[in-house]
Amino acid sequence: MRPLALIAVNVFRESVRDKVLYNLVAFALLLIGASYLIGQLTAGQDVKIIKDLGLAATSIFGLFIAIFIGIGLVSKEVEKRSIYSLLSKPITRPQLLLGKYAGLLLTLAVNLAVMAIALYAVLAYMSWGASAGLVASWERPATDPLLLRAFFLTFVELAFVTAIALFFSTFSTPLLSAALTFGFFIAGRFSADLRNFDQAVSSRVAASIARVLYWVLPNLTSFDVRSQVVHGQPVTAGYITLTTAYGAIYIAALLMAATVIFSRRDFK
Repeated sequence: MRPLALIAVNVFRESVRDKVLYNLVAFALLLIGASYLIGQLTAGQDVKIIKDLGLAATSIFGLFIAIFIGIGLVSKEVEKRSIYSLLSKPITRPQLLLGKYAGLLLTLAVNLAVMAIALYAVLAYMSWGASAGLVASWERPATDPLLLRAFFLTFVELAFVTAIALFFSTFSTPLLSAALTFGFFIAGRFSADLRNFDQAVSSRVAASIARVLYWVLPNLTSFDVRSQVVHGQPVTAGYITLTTAYGAIYIAALLMAATVIFSRRDFK
C-alpha cells in the first residue's frame, strides 16, 4: 500500500502544479460567482439559478479535469520515457496504474471541495442579504445541505469518467483516448434513450443494436441529481447508496481491464 500511496501523492502534486488545472478551476469559480449576478435578473428564482449554474459548472469543469488529466496519467510517462525508470523501481505495474488513478481522484476531490465552498459562499451571501419574505418563499434554504449529495454523486461520476480515460490511455494515443472518453460520456448521458429506440426506427437490426448498447453502456444520467436538488425534491440515502454501488462495479471492471492491458503492454 505504501508504493501506491506515494504514487498517488506524487500525481496529486503534479496535478496541482499544472497551470491548465488552475485555469479550469479559476474559470469554474468565476462562473459560480457570475451566477449570482445572473440570478439577480430573475426575482424569486435567483437561488435556484445560482444552485443550478453552480452545480453545472462543477460538473462540466470537473469533466475536463477528469478527461484531460486522466488520459495523461499513462501517456505522459510513455512520451517522456520516464516509464522505464518507474518500472525499474520496486513497484508493480498494477500499483503504478492504481496509484495514478488514486492520485487523480484526490485531485478531483480537492477541486470539487473548493468549488463547493465557493458555491456555498455565494449562496450564504445571497441568504444574508435577502429579506425575510424572500427567504420564506424559497423551497429549500439557500445553503441547503442536500447540495452535498449532488456534489458527491458528481464526484462518483467523475471517478467513473477517470476510469474510462485511464482504460483507453493504456493502449491508445492521448487524442484518441480523449475522443473515446468524451464519446462514452455523451453516450452514457443519453443511454436511457436507447431503451425506447425501437419506437423511433423501423429497423429491427438498429433496434437490437440499440438495446444491446443500452445494457452495455453505463447510465450516467443516474448520477445527475441537479434538478432534484435545485427544486427541493428528495434524494434519498438509499438512492445514493445504490447509485454509488453501480458506479463502483463499473469502475472496478474498468480498472481490472486497464490493469490487464497495462501489465501486458510492451514499452520497448
